[in-house]
Amino acid sequence: MDTPLSTIAVVGLGTMGTGIAEVLARAGHEVIGIDTSDEAARRAVAALEAATARAVRRERITEEERGDALARFRTFADLRAAAEAELVIEVVPESYEIKQQVFRDLDAIVSPTAILATGTNALSVTRLAAESLHPERVLGLHFFNPAPAMKLVEVVSSVLTAPPAVEAVTALARSLGKEPVAVGDRPGFVADGLLFGYLNQAAAMYEASYASREDIDAAMKLGCGLPMGPLALLDLIGIDTARTVLEAMYAESRDRLHAPAPVLRQLSEAGLTGRKSGRGFYTYEAPGSPAVVPDALTPRDDAAEAAGRTVRSVGVAGSGTMASGIAEVFAKAGYDVVLAARGQEKADIAKGRIAKSLERSVAKGRLTAEARDAALARITAAGSLDAFADVDLAVEAVAEDLAVKQQLFGTMDKVCRPGAVLATTTSSLPVVAIARATSRPEDVIGMHFFNPAPAMKLVEVVRTVLTADDVHATVREVCGKVRKHPVDCGDRAGFIVNALLFPYLNNAIKMVEEHYATLDDIDAAMKLGGGYPMGPFELLDVVGLDVSLAIEKVLHSEFRDPGLAPAPLLEHLVAAGCLGRKTGRGFREYARR
Repeated sequence: MDTPLSTIAVVGLGTMGTGIAEVLARAGHEVIGIDTSDEAARRAVAALEAATARAVRRERITEEERGDALARFRTFADLRAAAEAELVIEVVPESYEIKQQVFRDLDAIVSPTAILATGTNALSVTRLAAESLHPERVLGLHFFNPAPAMKLVEVVSSVLTAPPAVEAVTALARSLGKEPVAVGDRPGFVADGLLFGYLNQAAAMYEASYASREDIDAAMKLGCGLPMGPLALLDLIGIDTARTVLEAMYAESRDRLHAPAPVLRQLSEAGLTGRKSGRGFYTYEAPGSPAVVPDALTPRDDAAEAAGRTVRSVGVAGSGTMASGIAEVFAKAGYDVVLAARGQEKADIAKGRIAKSLERSVAKGRLTAEARDAALARITAAGSLDAFADVDLAVEAVAEDLAVKQQLFGTMDKVCRPGAVLATTTSSLPVVAIARATSRPEDVIGMHFFNPAPAMKLVEVVRTVLTADDVHATVREVCGKVRKHPVDCGDRAGFIVNALLFPYLNNAIKMVEEHYATLDDIDAAMKLGGGYPMGPFELLDVVGLDVSLAIEKVLHSEFRDPGLAPAPLLEHLVAAGCLGRKTGRGFREYARR
């Protein structure tokens, strides 16, 4: 195992195998591509030719280097071609039977010192290794798709794997410009272990008709900064593949969050496996095409909607960061805004915060000085809710406490004129319980902005069973005027974003509790392998561990799923006062400001 890994065989030349072969050939390795399908081998060669041609056009490599890379890639139909390889990476279909047969055959072909790696993302590496005569040389080497672009490689050890084999492939991954993360053998490993639970929850949310596929995907892209929505990502991965991964995860964890949503089985068995078949959650121009085309479920632009109420002035209740941000959004969009707080001094401080924010926008060239002055002139700071007497829309942005919000809505009910729309920005509390504090629950709706409100494009529009049609239409129209993207959802805990985000965060904490992976490795895995802008522990510390725990408790109370119970480590940190960046310590420690 001390031999340099100069000749590497890749068994299976599908999308992933072809991508791995490209990475290896361009890095200077002799690559033996093996596939029983001549067509797959031809496609792999064509893909490498096209990729290297693009690299030449972009001046990343020379024409000579391109020729060398192409010469280093040879394809064969027989597994015996792997005889000279020091490392064999199998990327055949996710089936124990198929992969085990490959390992049994390789035992009779390769040198006893050769390393055998499986590219599985769902199956047990230990179980695969047990089929080999030399299980100590078998490990997992999980690249992410597309392999040339994605930096993460999970190096998976079983209890049988020899440390020198792990060291050799880890060094190889680094030499390829990848970020290797060492993990133990469990279905999904780190990245997919967290990602597929989230994708499964999104599929279940869609299946329950809680929100449209477009709104679920838009919510997670705009609310969390993800490169793709979960349903579009399932179509890209392959719905059948996702189902296989989840089945393997559920077999080990018995966690209901991993039990494949029935819609995944229905689509898989119907042959609607996503992009590769031309249809999955969405419909595509052709099999393999990324272009989505309209189908029967696509929202119509001319769909009839109730006429909304006229909104010229807006009241914002609160004096914190969220209230200030929302007031700024409305003022910049041309609305007259009343910013009311508990006392004139707090209201003036909040308006001062808006002035500083607007000034920063001017300094960055995002806003003119005239627009800044006009927006600030539209905001009236008031020391009580009495100033809401004439507003057309009242938006509450106070503490996330049901009793506090109910009391405030009771006051707004008395103060606001008949016909005014009353909106709450709650992220987790039942909107209907807030609405019932008024004598006009039909005028109450959820309007969940995301922090920071001036920058974040998403607004979750939460309609209760009592909300009037024209109130819903009013809020959607207003969202458009303030340049926000509204997504519709029903009145249940977490709405779309938090209901999908926080179980994922909770599962990341459980991985650390179980000593499966470190904070740093989990954060790196999700950023490099999942395209997340922040790792789960970075995000938890930013959000605040106390806020996160409160949301986890609400979700667990609402859905009664044992898998949603807050991780004990989160509860312990909150009890110890370690709340994240705001206290200087959470999952990590921070310099005090």
